[in-house]
Amino acid sequence: MARSNARAQGAPDPADASGARAAHRLPDYAERVLEAADSVPPGRVVTYGDIAALLGEGGPRQVGRVMALYGGAAPWWRVVRADGRPLPGHEHRALEHYRAEGTPLRDGARPDAPCRIDLRRARWDWSGG
Repeated sequence: MARSNARAQGAPDPADASGARAAHRLPDYAERVLEAADSVPPGRVVTYGDIAALLGEGGPRQVGRVMALYGGAAPWWRVVRADGRPLPGHEHRALEHYRAEGTPLRDGARPDAPCRIDLRRARWDWSGG
């Protein structure tokens, strides 16, 4: 499946301060990573490693790199670290999304503490649950 034209042409994202990216077709691996992220429903999350396992290629760092370079138009807050923490430096923005979507958070998530997802309840497995 082809990504949206805006993303393929380099929609601005937090990792690219200039907002400038050469217009080009995304690499196949990046395309598949972003499609996986797009498929996670609201209120659910996956880890970088979950996406790598689904694709059968790369690892969490490669998935993270794709999300950093191309994931600004994807639901980036739904892809978290293996310990349930969101993208470092974007925790407050992610928390807004989690609250709006009803994503299960771990007990004790205080406004002044970095949020953590309750992975046992929020993790998506692409088989419908």
